[in-house]
Amino acid sequence: MNAMLNIKEGEFTSTIYTLIHEHKFNDAIRILQYQHERNPKNLAALSLLGYCYYYTQDFQNAADCYSQLSYNYPHHSQYKLYHAQALYHAFKPAEALNVVTTIQDDDLLNESIKLEAAIKYQEDDLVNCRILVDQLPTDDATVLINTACIDYKEGNYSEALQKFNQATEFSGYQSGLAYSIALCYYRRGDYNSSLQLISEIINRGIKDHPEFHIGMVTEGFDVNVVQNSMTLHESALIEAFNLRFAIYYKTKDFKAAKECLTDMPPRHEHDYDPVTLHNLAINTANTDFGDSSAKLQFLLGSNPFPQETFANLLFLYCKNDYFGLAADVLAENPHQSFYCLNEYQFNLLEALIYMPTSPEESLKKLEKLDKECMTRLRKIAVEIQIKKEQKTSDKDDSLEMRNLIESYEDELELYLPVLMTHAKYYWDKRDYLAVEKLFR
Repeated sequence: MNAMLNIKEGEFTSTIYTLIHEHKFNDAIRILQYQHERNPKNLAALSLLGYCYYYTQDFQNAADCYSQLSYNYPHHSQYKLYHAQALYHAFKPAEALNVVTTIQDDDLLNESIKLEAAIKYQEDDLVNCRILVDQLPTDDATVLINTACIDYKEGNYSEALQKFNQATEFSGYQSGLAYSIALCYYRRGDYNSSLQLISEIINRGIKDHPEFHIGMVTEGFDVNVVQNSMTLHESALIEAFNLRFAIYYKTKDFKAAKECLTDMPPRHEHDYDPVTLHNLAINTANTDFGDSSAKLQFLLGSNPFPQETFANLLFLYCKNDYFGLAADVLAENPHQSFYCLNEYQFNLLEALIYMPTSPEESLKKLEKLDKECMTRLRKIAVEIQIKKEQKTSDKDDSLEMRNLIESYEDELELYLPVLMTHAKYYWDKRDYLAVEKLFR
């Protein structure tokens, strides 16, 4: 038996608090598990065990601890709140909501409303989420942040940006808030402003948390892996690196994008969050089909997963001529087809998947997509021309022009797969005149 488990009862509390203070949570968990097995109703051991699980982001085990505490100590409403919070972070919104509704303590009313609003937000029930947030005191900075999050999810990025900046003025600099602001800039297409904030988050992380080994893997150093913890979460470093990856990947700086994944604090693969795992998968999509598809398949079976996972897996299958696998995934996940795919993606995938068996139907879909893409391209081209003729140096107008050009490039990227799929059909038929006509 581990020597640490042989401590005397009198030394138990001081030892645990020392381990927690030194962030040695796994050591603390081993001792607490032993104490809990010896006395399942030991309030101190079970409460501290739940705290350690929660801090290491093992939310399911934390929820189990707080569930036992709530059952054994029903008059301690705080345990019910902790139980619901752990379930929420474990992405079990229905179970979390059931626990929240049992909290009757007036002192916990605002916290309960905040958590219920967060659950509704997680379920994309933004109407009821906003109703709940409106019941909270307006002088609370977290309420302002919650309102900003709702605005963001509704696509009102400018309003969200304004509220996140106001919250920063109230509460001072927080890495999580800085990341939220950077994300709003990203959605607005202002990549420079987003990258500046990301750099600040990372530089603060390097200074404040040398134990996270930021950038050392890229430099070739052999370092210890970092465990998931609330400290790592609150630093927003993983989120910042993933957002930087998204910007570089979108602007086709693939080398810099790859470095983002190796610069972030090193973790075991089983500790990766869904966004990191998704980014690792698409980073190797062109060089390692097996590894990339395996990661995307794994994500598709987990909860939650980035919305882009579904489309990326299907297109990866189609790109490598695994049309049968793509058809199976599409047929087995009708709900995800509705939620994760837009109309363009769904029609293009159907055209790709059914081209070998129903070419005439596929060609009709491609011709329809072709016309839709060209219409949008011409419309944006006209807007760009009008903007050029205005010849203004206003900053907002410059940003709008940059967004228009980016929109044109995005539409062009949508059009090219349609064109090439269309052309490939005639190429395989050796109808080279038809291919030439399409390209012209």
